Parts: sequence; C-alpha cells; structure tokens
Amino acid sequence: MLRYPEFDPIAIKIGPLAVHWYGLMYLVAFALVYVLGRVRIANGRGNGFSNKDLEDLIFYSVMGVVIGGRLGYVLFYKPSYYLAHPLEIFYLWEGGMAFHGGLLGVLLVFWLFARKRGVSFFTVSDFIAPLIPLGLAAGRLGNFINGELWGRPTDVPWAMVFPGSGDGVARHPSQLYQMGMEGILLFIVLWVFSRHPRPTGQVSAVFLIGYGTFRFLAEFTREPDNFLGLLAGGMSMGQWLSLPMIAAGIALYIITAKRPSH
Repeated sequence: MLRYPEFDPIAIKIGPLAVHWYGLMYLVAFALVYVLGRVRIANGRGNGFSNKDLEDLIFYSVMGVVIGGRLGYVLFYKPSYYLAHPLEIFYLWEGGMAFHGGLLGVLLVFWLFARKRGVSFFTVSDFIAPLIPLGLAAGRLGNFINGELWGRPTDVPWAMVFPGSGDGVARHPSQLYQMGMEGILLFIVLWVFSRHPRPTGQVSAVFLIGYGTFRFLAEFTREPDNFLGLLAGGMSMGQWLSLPMIAAGIALYIITAKRPSH
C-alpha cells in the first residue's frame, strides 16, 4: 500500500487571495488546449481556423465547461439537494462538476460558433477534439491532489488510503487511472489519428468512442457517489452516461466513413 501524499488544497496564497489546486488545474487545462491548438494550426491541421478563432473558441468554451459542468452535476447527480439549497449551485469552489454536463455546454458553444462562421459543426469539433484529453488529464490530477473522487476498496500494491474517505480503507487511485486513460492515452490516440486526412466527423467520433470507453472502464475502480450508489445493472451514473457517448461515436464513425477525407 502506498501513502497518499496529503496536499495543501491551496496552491498559491498572496495576502487574502488564495488560488486552489482545483481552479489552477482548469487554467492549466485551457492553457494546454491553447498551445496544442496553435500547434495544429501551424501544422496545417486547423480546419481553416486562425489563432484568433482558437482564442474565441477557448473563451466561450470556458463558459460552456463551467456552466454546463456545474448544471450537469446539479441535474445528473444531486437535483433534490440543490433544489433545497439553490444558492449552493454557485459554490464552485467546493467542487462538483460533471464532465458530461461540461461536454454538452461545449457542444452548444461549437454549434453556435459553427453557425456564425458558416461551417459544419463537425469541422469545429474535429479541430478541438484532439486538444481536449490533456486538459482532462489536468483535471483528474486536480481531483487526486484534492483527495476526491477516490476509488473502490482494493488490495493492489499501489492502493492508497484517502483521508477524505474517513474509513481508513485502502482504495484504487482511480483519479490517476482516469488521468492515464481519458487523458494521456486518449490524447495519443486522437493526436496520431488526426495527423492524417479524415472524413469530417471521424475525429469527433473517435473522441466519443475513446472517452466513453475509457470512462466506462475506469468506473469499475471508482467509488460510486454515496448519494447515488450503483444504479440499474450494477452500473454507476458515470457508466450510464458514457454508454450514449460510445453509441453516438460508433454511429457517427459508420455514417462518416464513406465521406471523402480532408
């Protein structure tokens, strides 16, 4: 068993201003998207978008992630609680963001941006999809530093006791599993796949299939939310939300397979 390194949740403190690791990882995530986006544009894989377009997309996507992620958590995971405590919806510093809700928020941003530019939705999503996984990896690292979203009990040699669990039980460091699969591994897959011309929509399809699959698998090691537990079929909420992503990705890949590559 490994000892969990107890981190100070505050990364930087300047006078009364305290920057938490949770928020800092969001900044790191969007910085990575920006840097990688400029690399894709410089390499001719920008789907016709400029650095200014990238900056606009990131700016509006920040709002999509935060608003969608928070509302997704509120609606998917704890609707009754927030119905009774509506002001706490705005307590973002306490954590509580749902990836699937953030994804919906970003998809809305993509749709509006595509409509404004007069291009297809998938032209936008194919450009952005390879940039997302390393940002997700930063987010999972933030979860690990915060000692939240820990895994299920296990006796593997790298198991850890997370102080926040309050039970002294050794658990999977599932945040690191997700960081590795949904973040680093998915980034490699998408970056390599998108280096060559593909039919419009296929890069987005691979993202949906890849993230949905890796998230579904990681959920077997992640402790279900105690206010939800396991749902129908012995699956967690994260797994149920991932299944439509996988199905949509497969359908999109099949539908776009016969389109000409760009």
